[in-house]
Amino acid sequence: MSSPRRRIETDVMKLLMSDYDVKLVNDSMQEFYVVFAGPDDTPFAGGEWKIHVELPEQYPYRSPSIGFVNKIFHPNIDELSGSVCLDVINQTWSPMFDLLNIFESFMPQLLRYPNPTDPLNGEAAALMMRDVAAYETKVKEYVLRYASKKSGVQKSAKRDSGDGGEDSDSSISCDDDDDISSLSSYGDDEHVMAAGDLSS
Repeated sequence: MSSPRRRIETDVMKLLMSDYDVKLVNDSMQEFYVVFAGPDDTPFAGGEWKIHVELPEQYPYRSPSIGFVNKIFHPNIDELSGSVCLDVINQTWSPMFDLLNIFESFMPQLLRYPNPTDPLNGEAAALMMRDVAAYETKVKEYVLRYASKKSGVQKSAKRDSGDGGEDSDSSISCDDDDDISSLSSYGDDEHVMAAGDLSS
């Protein structure tokens, strides 16, 4: 069985050679950003999100930490921190999965099939359960404002979250903290290096 270090290098190289726009942070294979497009058949279509990924030392035996940098309106994504409540990434992660699985399967499924009964964004969950059409309209407003080509993924990465204090919304559940794929530092653009700068 290959070592975690070799597996990290293999999986990140596969991602770098894919069609995804990947930018390494400080030339590190354990922290990077991936530009992810909303699935065509959803209200997220046309949106582009900058996803912050951190790989733990124990990867692939421990799941990556995933979070949205620019805002998205979704029941299972915390609007302020960008943290993702994604069961597959957190609870049912297996070393058989790799980074491409996350962006080709898990993330599109998350956007296609939100779970309003286990929310990180209580407002989005309540609206979705009460009025699906109004929910989809608000999703599209967020796409236009924060994730469209016009708004620019880079520009919209700067969150207008007020004082940046902790979100005290009691509606955040996601069962327990272990289910939340969290970010330690999103939007740290100064340290981002282009994937082409990687010298292996």
